[in-house]
Amino acid sequence: MTASTPVLTMTGISKQFPGVKALDGVDFRLLPGEVHALMGENGAGKSTLIKVLTGVHDIDEGRIELDGARVAFTGPLAAQQAGISTVYQEVNLCTNLSVAENIFIGREPRDRWGRIRWKEVRRRAAGILARLDLDIDVTASLSAYSLAVQQLVAIARAIDVQAKVLILDEPTSSLDAGEVQQLFRVMRRLKDDGIAILFVSHFLDQIYEISDRMTILRNGRLVGEYLTKELPQVELVAKMIGQELAELERLHGTAKVFDRPLVEARELGRAGAIEPFTLTIHEGEVVGLAGLLGSGRTEIARLLFGADHASTGEIAIGGTPQPLRTPRAAMSHKIAFCSENRRSEGLIPDLTVRENLVLALQAARGWTRPLPRSRQDELVSRYVAALNIRPADPDQLIRNLSGGNQQKVLLARWLILEPRLLILDEPTRGIDVGAKAEIQRLVAELSGGGMAVLFISAELEEVLRLSHRVAVLRDRRLVAELDNDDRLTTESLMETIAGGGHPA
Repeated sequence: MTASTPVLTMTGISKQFPGVKALDGVDFRLLPGEVHALMGENGAGKSTLIKVLTGVHDIDEGRIELDGARVAFTGPLAAQQAGISTVYQEVNLCTNLSVAENIFIGREPRDRWGRIRWKEVRRRAAGILARLDLDIDVTASLSAYSLAVQQLVAIARAIDVQAKVLILDEPTSSLDAGEVQQLFRVMRRLKDDGIAILFVSHFLDQIYEISDRMTILRNGRLVGEYLTKELPQVELVAKMIGQELAELERLHGTAKVFDRPLVEARELGRAGAIEPFTLTIHEGEVVGLAGLLGSGRTEIARLLFGADHASTGEIAIGGTPQPLRTPRAAMSHKIAFCSENRRSEGLIPDLTVRENLVLALQAARGWTRPLPRSRQDELVSRYVAALNIRPADPDQLIRNLSGGNQQKVLLARWLILEPRLLILDEPTRGIDVGAKAEIQRLVAELSGGGMAVLFISAELEEVLRLSHRVAVLRDRRLVAELDNDDRLTTESLMETIAGGGHPA
């Protein structure tokens, strides 16, 4: 990468919120024609830096320069008009409108009578997408296309306003491997066109594949700026969390023998969702579910929690069949379920940390028996400290917490119930490596204390690190159960998932 004059420079940026100094004298720069990764734990200041840059927040101290001129944006629209466009993890488009309408919404070319020139809209939309090597029907509804295509449409809209800087905030979190590569091809094309790309992702392999440089933040402060190719991945992790990552080793030591079955699924299945399967989870055992997206992992979790009704088979708890037809019935048997979709199925963003944390316990008691405030205070204080939830303010709105701390609140909500089986569906997706390590450590501790855990993750390394046994799914069928001994590796696990390893 050749030296160049920065298109964007941020110097000495500080931002204070009540009780929290989110940014403390941070420096950051972007060069034209580069992909620059912004790295750090949740709560390190990444989102705040982006929001300060795009005018969502005012800065308390510091200076921002674009093309050498000092700027201070009044909001995202002003930043966009100056050439800084942002595409967020949650695609902010209108799926009921056409692709072309989404690209030009609010900026439609019009004739002298104020009527939209639809032919020009469609022609220009097709031209912009062609620049991204995307050949789709621009007159079709956006909802007809995959999330990956919607992400590219959002990028097309962003660069059509003569973007100098493109900010991609967790753009790959919901994409499969092929879709990620499609996005990366587009990013390389934009980079070749001289656009500076600020890339935020928790997937370290993707960071090393696509980025040229990275800036690392920790606790609102600058750790440093590095060439990606010169910073080994283990050193990156250590700089992000401020310590050596011993958690890269498996958290479970020697293999254990589990002889006390807790929950047994016997030929359990749901038509169109998961083929009948048999699976036993023992007290103190962590069973990992591994498989590709759509293989049936979440479907198993929902059946065991009573969120979906089985069409075949039965569930036995402690050897006795139990009709778990509702989540409330599962909860009565000390089964807890932390959904992969924490935003729509877990968190209530307009409630506080305290209110979100005690929600499951209050539901179990019934709404006619309110939990006393003194008991709430006791529980919240204990679990905020135990899970290191930051900031440690129970009256903070949950939506103001980082993703990792939101996930900890959800875990605390279920741990309050003291479950015997804890079902975790992608509990570390979209959170930083430090929070991920804390949650992994917690799972190991809970298992050591006798709690059974069903652990679902798309990251095979994480499944291997935590699980005593791995159940492999393929095409909505349970095809293998593998003891997690020294012979089980990510490579052999991938072969089994693909159909070339252990037999069903």
